[in-house]
Amino acid sequence: MYSNDERTQVRKRLVDRAQADRRFSGVALCGSAAVGREDTWSDIDLAFGVDSAADLSATVADWTADMYHVFGSLHHVETTTGSKVYRAFLLPSTLQVDLNFVPADDFGARGPRFRLLSGLAGEPPPPAQAPSPDHFAGMGWLYAEQARSCIGRGRLWQAERMVAAIREQALALACLRHGLPAVGGVGVDRLPQPVLAAYADCIVGAIAAAELDRVFRAAVTRLLEEVDAVDPDLQRRLASTLLSLAGISR
Repeated sequence: MYSNDERTQVRKRLVDRAQADRRFSGVALCGSAAVGREDTWSDIDLAFGVDSAADLSATVADWTADMYHVFGSLHHVETTTGSKVYRAFLLPSTLQVDLNFVPADDFGARGPRFRLLSGLAGEPPPPAQAPSPDHFAGMGWLYAEQARSCIGRGRLWQAERMVAAIREQALALACLRHGLPAVGGVGVDRLPQPVLAAYADCIVGAIAAAELDRVFRAAVTRLLEEVDAVDPDLQRRLASTLLSLAGISR
């Protein structure tokens, strides 16, 4: 396990290298450290604006080579969004280093966890709209349809994933109801304990048909409760069909 001092030292070396790299129009700190909420488990998260005159692919390749040869990275994983490239690197100490390479024209805050360290950044866009209760309710019944099919076909491992997904939609609705982030489970641990306690019966204890049936019924029940709390009319439209889908008698 890395120490806080090691993380600080590695981040400083990375920031110093980035600020000396003329291909970058800006360097920013992202993640929990950008908002003063770094803890023992935080990783390193940096974003670089890549100047329009630079070759983004070559820049990413050069920095990737440095992460292996200079910082001893063991492996990396990449995701892309349009022309933006995100690479996460694993160091031997278990420290994760996230590097975001963004064309200069798109470089800037996309949320509160962005602090410009040097260079220029564009104006942040309007805040993205959070998914609506209607969206989570819809995803909930879609997963319920899949859960029923998987259990019926004896695809029990796939069924476990589907019933867990129903639970996640219900929890997302609970987060919306309590003014918490609803995407990616970010707000779940901040829900009131009595709310979370009600979900104890939505956790699969064994990959077995009877257990999956039980959890399926519990997850659909929680989903309908949460839909009722935010949209009673929608709950009334869905309740009979979803209860039938899960084999729940009124």
